[in-house]
Amino acid sequence: MKLSAFELGYQALNEKVRASEDDIEIDQCYGERFIGAGAQDKTITVNGTPGNALGCYLNGAAIVVNGNAQDAVGDTMNDGKIIVYGNAGDALGYAMRGGKIFVKGNSGYRTGIHMKEYEDTRPTIVVGGSVGSFLGEYLAGGLIVVLGLGTDGFPAGNFTGTGMHGGEIFIRTAIEPKSLPKQVSMSLADESDMAHLQDTLQEYSGLFGVSMDEILSKPFYRLTPNATNPYKQLYTEN
Repeated sequence: MKLSAFELGYQALNEKVRASEDDIEIDQCYGERFIGAGAQDKTITVNGTPGNALGCYLNGAAIVVNGNAQDAVGDTMNDGKIIVYGNAGDALGYAMRGGKIFVKGNSGYRTGIHMKEYEDTRPTIVVGGSVGSFLGEYLAGGLIVVLGLGTDGFPAGNFTGTGMHGGEIFIRTAIEPKSLPKQVSMSLADESDMAHLQDTLQEYSGLFGVSMDEILSKPFYRLTPNATNPYKQLYTEN
């Protein structure tokens, strides 16, 4: 099914997307919000720039964006996949609980804020370029990978991992991360870590045509919660 976001407006557009059991291609998208909210069992292709909360509460569908995306992509998504062939705005993957988000370019502030995991359900975010400040803020679970492709400097802003108490962050960079919060531990990724990342990196490579040789041309640093100074102690009595 082909739809024009410009002609329909966001409310009618979203009603048609929800009602359809078929794959959907959306043209002339200029900031329409909530596209694919709660969607499952379909592929939604967006040509243009979707507005805030693309794929919020996504429950198994795939969303492909041929362009940039605005804020809160994948807000509280449960399952599925979002692929952005451009850049994404702030709060990418906010409170994400499952599924995968791949961004070819950059993302804004608070990427991966409040991500969490439960048993075998583990959300993943991969950003090919750089990210803004507060990466992985209050991270409770899941995997965030920042590749820094096309970036000479450090590919993340300030306050990376503030409040982090679960999950892990991998940053590809030749510059050792500095000034991390006390609740974050850092190590240079070893062979075991890289083996753990292999499938995720290959998926990014295949989606966006970036060679594995280029992806692996710089070291990766692994950030995890500091077990000796857990953030959760701020909320409990000892």
